[in-house]
Amino acid sequence: MSETDRCAVTIIHHDLVKQVQDGMISDDEAGELANFYKVFADPTRVKILFALGIQEMCVCDLSYIMNMSQSAVSHQLKVLRQARIVKNRRDGKVIYYTLDDDHIQHVFLQGLEHIKETR
Repeated sequence: MSETDRCAVTIIHHDLVKQVQDGMISDDEAGELANFYKVFADPTRVKILFALGIQEMCVCDLSYIMNMSQSAVSHQLKVLRQARIVKNRRDGKVIYYTLDDDHIQHVFLQGLEHIKETR
């Protein structure tokens, strides 16, 4: 950052600036977190996550609920798997999907609660 990019005011609260700087996340962490939240930016994926928050499901059942082709649902599940938001398990020929862990459910429900309370 060049001097012309900075504001003309010097630091007023040195202790607060140091505290924030010491705790600041890295560029890599900021990028990963931004990518994590990007996955939630698609309404179809949000609805899939909502369903999987209620019950583990296979692609066939999800495609019926979503009124979408199995191929389209599979594509969205692939995106969610790559982001480590959902996981799967095989039972014979059927693959079941569920949320990756409780953190995902918590993040999802916190966002939903926020939306409902700001209406």
